[in-house]
Amino acid sequence: MGNPSDALAHQFDDLEQQAEASSLGMWVFLTTEVMFFGALFLGYAIYRGWYSHAFAVSSRHLDIVLGAVNTGVLLLSSLTMVLAVHAIQLGVRRSAVIFLVLTIALGATFLGIKGVEYHHKYEEHLIPGPDFHVEGADNRHSQIFFSFYFVMTGMHALHMVIGIGLLTIMILLTVRGRVSSINFSPLENSGLYWHFVDIVWVFLFPLLYLIDRS
Repeated sequence: MGNPSDALAHQFDDLEQQAEASSLGMWVFLTTEVMFFGALFLGYAIYRGWYSHAFAVSSRHLDIVLGAVNTGVLLLSSLTMVLAVHAIQLGVRRSAVIFLVLTIALGATFLGIKGVEYHHKYEEHLIPGPDFHVEGADNRHSQIFFSFYFVMTGMHALHMVIGIGLLTIMILLTVRGRVSSINFSPLENSGLYWHFVDIVWVFLFPLLYLIDRS
């Protein structure tokens, strides 16, 4: 179960105040992340409006099957993350650790599939640069699409790597009893971060892969 005094930081009066402060801090952080990704989405929307044909042709070079599989993988990882938080709230530490391991495994699966996609783009000469080439579209404008694609999906992948590192720390803290039914806010906040990263992909997938398929 853990000792409440061990979980309470010295600057807080009680665990409830500590949990509220940490939750507020996480929401403030996620707000800054929303603004960051929002700027990328806005930039993409503007350029798509300017070069709609090139963006439509370029989008069809993305692997919709791999993108859809990755969407399913991340949605499943959100479920296992919820189950991990629920388990620790009930005091079932072993189950919490198992669900966290599953969440990390799903996150790693997502990154592996994304790596396969990146390799395909390399083989097809779709990485912006001197060797870039797309049939049926202005290469300059298509490079803008793929620049957004790599920046947006690359930043998302970086956030996934950070999330995996964060969940690894949560596993260690849970095993040591530092995260428990008494003090589960660190895991709960880690879950908020993970869900945010998943939500970003839920917007990226249709924006990059689907919207121009028609």
